[in-house]
Amino acid sequence: MHSTIMTLSHLDEQGRAQMVDVSAKADTERVAIAKGEVLLQASTLALIRAGKIEKGEVFSVARVAGILAAKRTHELIPMCHPLLLTDVAVDFEILEEGTDQTPARIGITGTAKNVGKTGVEMEALVAVSTAALTIYDMAKAVDRAMHMNNVRLVLKRGGKSGEIRLE
Repeated sequence: MHSTIMTLSHLDEQGRAQMVDVSAKADTERVAIAKGEVLLQASTLALIRAGKIEKGEVFSVARVAGILAAKRTHELIPMCHPLLLTDVAVDFEILEEGTDQTPARIGITGTAKNVGKTGVEMEALVAVSTAALTIYDMAKAVDRAMHMNNVRLVLKRGGKSGEIRLE
């Protein structure tokens, strides 16, 4: 069996955390798409759709929260570079309506883009995570059993790696 030793670029020779120097990399267009889900009671989804959550319009607030979080990813994740994002989008889709026995499922898709020396995967993941947390925060008073699930990167494009589809 062939063994490949991989080095972690966020560690120096002594094993200490470091920010990666990307100054020698070429600027390229970069795109990342992440997805995740919120599982909740069917009755909670009905309240969200009807605009009857006391804290406000859930999807609008969660969209703005995801976009703002993506723009601040470097403040949340220590080794992320501050990036000039050219676009961030957060979208929602009802994946399952739910029943008394099965949860409703809201799908969240976050897309981040830039032209730069490093990718935008973390920004897309932070956008989805924050949008999910915002849905939870806004509806937790009526549904304590809500939970977030399956946040993952599904597409990365740009740089040396080209396009990588993970779903």
